Amino acid sequence: MFFIDLNISIIIFILLIICVLVGVA
Repeated sequence: MFFIDLNISIIIFILLIICVLVGVA
């Protein structure tokens, strides 16, 4: 379960970075 939660957190973090990059660009 921990690894699944970790993977979900990483995916959400990457999506946030993409949104920020798109917002800046």
